[in-house]
Amino acid sequence: MRCCWALKLRTGLLVVRVTVWVPPSLKPMVMVVVVTCTVTICPAQVRPREIFCPATTITPVALAKPPKGQRGGRPSKSLTLEQALALMEAAKGTRLEAYITLSLLTGLRTEEARALRWDHVVAWAGGQWQPVTEAGFDHEQLAVLVWRSDRAGGDTKTPRSRRTLALARGCVAALRDHRARQAADRLAAGLLWQDHNLVFASTVGTPLDDHNVRRQVRKITESAGLGTTWVPRELRPTFVSLLCAHGVPVEAIALLAGHNQTATTELVYRHQIVPVLTRGAEVMDQIFG
Repeated sequence: MRCCWALKLRTGLLVVRVTVWVPPSLKPMVMVVVVTCTVTICPAQVRPREIFCPATTITPVALAKPPKGQRGGRPSKSLTLEQALALMEAAKGTRLEAYITLSLLTGLRTEEARALRWDHVVAWAGGQWQPVTEAGFDHEQLAVLVWRSDRAGGDTKTPRSRRTLALARGCVAALRDHRARQAADRLAAGLLWQDHNLVFASTVGTPLDDHNVRRQVRKITESAGLGTTWVPRELRPTFVSLLCAHGVPVEAIALLAGHNQTATTELVYRHQIVPVLTRGAEVMDQIFG
């Protein structure tokens, strides 16, 4: 299909020829538009760059109206303390015990947990941070270096997301047991084992698939009596909710969660953050009885 338009441009004539080409194999899906321009104009009145028009390719992405998606998206939700305890109890002895414990107690994103490597689980020993694979778990201070993510390029969501998080005692115990379980997996796999040095891996050492993790978490939530509507990413807002309920300032929560600013924390987890403005009413109640 060919179309031509003639437009007056100052003292000259601009002719635009539009050629629309649809590949036969992609006719229902793709349209490529090639635009060529021929200009006849007085050179003295227009600079050269104003009369140069190279061939241009316009993809359907540039022409299509983007979809609106789900209205409002899926709202975030979080477990109560009682539900979180029930989940951790149900997860004991399962392959995802350490995954669930670490997610609940550190607020790692699901893609950060899946990409965590053993050399980024560290202990303070000899005046420096050393991987637990060398220093062991028997130290007072242990931490995770959240420097990687299961995203394009392997980097974290934002530069601020790169953070070092101290590990609670529950995390240390869960990771110690998980390390022993993974050693047994490696021995059983033999030559089939693929060493990616991942903390959370399959029975042959390969990276975990997010769909499989979701299915396994739902089995555990069902076993805990919580139903099957929970997904791994909701362990993170639970972390935020529990911290907030115990009086941790939103500024500290934002740092732990790896947010660029507190506004992000307040917006994304607005259902978990207790409004600070309620503090004034509480104090007035105490003063005036």
